[in-house]
Amino acid sequence: MTMKNRIALVTGGTRGIGRAIAIDLKKAGCKVVASYHGNEEAAQAFRKETGIEVMRFDVADFDQCSLAVKRIEAEIGPVDILINNAGITRDGFLHKMGAESWHAVIETNLTSLFNMCRVVIEGMRARGFGRIINISSVNGQLGQVGQANYSAAKAGVIGFTKAMARES
Repeated sequence: MTMKNRIALVTGGTRGIGRAIAIDLKKAGCKVVASYHGNEEAAQAFRKETGIEVMRFDVADFDQCSLAVKRIEAEIGPVDILINNAGITRDGFLHKMGAESWHAVIETNLTSLFNMCRVVIEGMRARGFGRIINISSVNGQLGQVGQANYSAAKAGVIGFTKAMARES
């Protein structure tokens, strides 16, 4: 598969693993958009350093995801490659974990997959081309002390990905 001129969207793409993925996709010839949510300064430094477009939106919010993809399609073109990498941690022992920490991690790390895949899948199917990569963690298989929320979300990523693959 040639990557030349393919449009890739990397969620959580301005730092850490997402940063490395975005840079490698650009090197492979893709037009890349890296999303971020919180760290404006880091995102703008990334854009300046790499020349990769950045876009701020909350992957946990379906409407923001939909608007972001529509904007990318209007300004750059249809998303060919989606890397669902955005993720957060809110670690704490379950007996001390608040509902807010639980929901924030589940929404950002798992619900975001539905949000992002749902807004790109129809276009990918209509064009007969698309690649979606969902980033999980070993903690989704093994669990981790103080990460009931994170481990549950990452286990959900694995199940979601397997189910979605059977639909293609």
